[in-house]
Amino acid sequence: MKILVTGAGGFIGGHLVKSLLSEGHAIRAVDCKPLNEWHQLFTDAENLSLDLTLKDNCDHAAHEVNEIYSLACNMGGIGFIETHRMDCMFSILINAHLLQSAIRNGVSKYFYSSTACVYNKTKQSSTNVVPLKEEDAYPALPEAGYGWEKLFTEQLCLEVAKESSLKIRIARFHNVYGPFGTWFGGREKAPAAMCRKVAMVKLGQSDCIEIWGDGNQMRSFMHIDDCIIGIKKIMTSNIEEPINLGSSEVISINDLADIVEDIAGVKAGRKHDLAAPLGVMGRSSDNTKIKSYLGWEPSIPLRQGLEGTYNWIYQQCKSQF
Repeated sequence: MKILVTGAGGFIGGHLVKSLLSEGHAIRAVDCKPLNEWHQLFTDAENLSLDLTLKDNCDHAAHEVNEIYSLACNMGGIGFIETHRMDCMFSILINAHLLQSAIRNGVSKYFYSSTACVYNKTKQSSTNVVPLKEEDAYPALPEAGYGWEKLFTEQLCLEVAKESSLKIRIARFHNVYGPFGTWFGGREKAPAAMCRKVAMVKLGQSDCIEIWGDGNQMRSFMHIDDCIIGIKKIMTSNIEEPINLGSSEVISINDLADIVEDIAGVKAGRKHDLAAPLGVMGRSSDNTKIKSYLGWEPSIPLRQGLEGTYNWIYQQCKSQF
């Protein structure tokens, strides 16, 4: 098939392009970043640098493709999304235009990457985590900016699916991590940031790691390999509703630091920044629905996934610092 992957220059998009190419598909890979800034670049794909907030660029990207995986958006870790709410919300333009382009071009299937940030914040206010079920997105009270944009776009996708022939699949990602991701600069998420901080201690560039908040915040983290498997399973399924794609293994940020230190073979001092952005106090994925549909759920243990992630980030730090 001819497949369009948007956000292809990003973390998840790069891994998805690699996987789809390995299956023999013809891939059009699109991202707004210049090609030399893509996380991964594959010469056997058609690689285009296009701003998909613009209608004409969406028409060009969607021309003569069979399926679209829409991963493009303006996002990052909690430090970014809490300070760039307007930028995150303007991502609505991407899918508003791209869905119209998909219809005009006769695209058969469309995958939309949503997020656990759509969930009602009152259900995530305690470290005594109750895993989030898909219905917990309503009544709506998502993360400001990024969460609202994703929740609105979910509704847009559902209405398009009702009133057109376009088949749409929607997955709510829960904290994806792994190699070839953003690991510095302000957009990185907790696992990558922790790996970088510990690597800097290992390299003698620091003697402590900074943890945002008291470190008791609870999270689940899904390895990129599970994420890619899940995306493809959901895309080929008959699931017509938004569905969780995340790990059910829950851990505190303090314990995350312990694991990465153990992998690195170092023990660092810790400094807690109580004024830093925290996000919600507890979040995990209820995988009842995805298991009932697919007989599968993300299963790579966090410790196992962090080993490869830390080793990759350590090498990046070693080469740049």
